[in-house]
Amino acid sequence: MKKKINVISLGCSKNLVDSELFLSQMAANGYSVSHNSDDSNARIVAINTCGFIGDAKEESVNTILGFADAKKRGLIDKIYVFGCLSERYKDDLKAEIPEVDGIYGKFQIKKMVEDLNAEYKMSLSRQRYLTTPSHYAYLKISEGCNRTCSYCAIPKMTGKHKSVSIENLVTEAKGLAAKGVKELLIIAQDLSDYGLDLYKEPKLAQLIEELSAIEGIEWIKLHYAYPVNFQYEILPVMHAKTNVARYLDIALQHCSDNMLTLMRRNITKEKTIRLINRIREEVPGIHLRTTMLVGHPGETAADFEELKEFIRLMRFERLGVFPYSHEDGTIAGELYKDDVPDEVKQERADELMAIQQQIAAEINAEKVGQTLKVVIDRLEGDYFIGRTEFDSPEVDGEVLIAAGKKLKIGNYYQVKITSSEDFDLYGEVE
Repeated sequence: MKKKINVISLGCSKNLVDSELFLSQMAANGYSVSHNSDDSNARIVAINTCGFIGDAKEESVNTILGFADAKKRGLIDKIYVFGCLSERYKDDLKAEIPEVDGIYGKFQIKKMVEDLNAEYKMSLSRQRYLTTPSHYAYLKISEGCNRTCSYCAIPKMTGKHKSVSIENLVTEAKGLAAKGVKELLIIAQDLSDYGLDLYKEPKLAQLIEELSAIEGIEWIKLHYAYPVNFQYEILPVMHAKTNVARYLDIALQHCSDNMLTLMRRNITKEKTIRLINRIREEVPGIHLRTTMLVGHPGETAADFEELKEFIRLMRFERLGVFPYSHEDGTIAGELYKDDVPDEVKQERADELMAIQQQIAAEINAEKVGQTLKVVIDRLEGDYFIGRTEFDSPEVDGEVLIAAGKKLKIGNYYQVKITSSEDFDLYGEVE
């Protein structure tokens, strides 16, 4: 009988790609593989952990403990742990959860494969066992980050920024397209540094141009640009290429100069506004997703009021908010006192999201009567659930289409928007 392994992925989409690379290796070695399965009868479990903020670390530890308990009860035989949390806390995990059979850092997939008595196949080093719906996939174009933001431990886990070559990415994307992938979700810790290490100059625009020429790719979406040294060359590509979505995820974190300085973001409010205005001017109709961080050490009531006004002024189409988490090993964790109470952090997060909810509702209402290109992700109850070019999976709104007509999952349709809610749209296929 085939050996079975269940891989549990926690955290971000970049982690998911790592899980897919590992799954590909195990499947090629004859293993029966499953992903995030609740009912798998696999006797081996591998957990890809997240170590970004407190809540994510807690989820990772609780997941490991849950499987450790299952091992004690004889339900599974082996537990392997890898990813960001184990990169940071390998010794602590070994000491505190002895039921774990192997603990590996973020970049030790080869060793984990070999410790499972399998052969690591270099020919598959960029090939993945897709866990997403077959019509879209994440494409990780770089790893690591050179920034020194005060609150962030990611560089300690991922190391310096390292780009994947254009040649390798195009080959990987062609392979994905050959499997039926129509939407590429471009991800990195920092899109704005892409190419600088390999080519000594910005290369994001060239990469996206080459990816857009791949047959079968309907949409390309860009995630996680940094506002400093933003590669403006990408904007004409976004404007000219019909399959490069008018969508950009660019994390700004705050707007007040006081907070931007404390966070070590190396930008000012004035420069941020100029950046956003230029992006919107060069790519008309673009939808911007950003994130804001509230409750960072030193954030005053005045800083927060300024942030609220900034959100109202800039009217971001998509926005998420995180309460600050005091992390060891970060600049803020070592140098600053965590001086904003947790309840205040949460109140500020809730208040910002209430403002954004109203903005999102108004922007959605403007779409009523328009006809938009929509991809169908799934059938859920009485509705087909889809997305526009302005929405990425799991983080953005969706389009609900009554299941009167038979639509095909993964296909694109022209949909007339008939009504809207705060974050979702309703429509009919034309």
